[in-house]
Amino acid sequence: MDEIRSFRDLKCWKEGVELRKMAKPLLNGFPADEKYRLTDQLIRSLRSVTNNIAEGFGRYNYQENIQFCRISRGSLTEVQDHFMIALEENYITIDEQQSIDTQAEKCLALINGYINYLKKRKSTDNG
Repeated sequence: MDEIRSFRDLKCWKEGVELRKMAKPLLNGFPADEKYRLTDQLIRSLRSVTNNIAEGFGRYNYQENIQFCRISRGSLTEVQDHFMIALEENYITIDEQQSIDTQAEKCLALINGYINYLKKRKSTDNG
């Protein structure tokens, strides 16, 4: 793994930012009556993905970092579910939903890899 000096160096954080950027134009197309419902929930869960990666990194504790990554992972699956709802409501197309889902799965794999890395570091540093 390359030198990690900041949460901004983490690939899982970078790909989470890309997911947020992909979602923004889609959210702008949601109906006005969803502003304080689905749109707000999506904004919160999209931000939570990267916010929790950053917060965990800042804890300087392997176990806490892992826990925040797990929260991030939960937010990521929440994003996927919200976009399924958006598809069901015809706010987005199947292609848009699949594109978001593909990016979310990429993020999920990277977060899982980062969690595994942290677990190994934790056991190495404690053993």
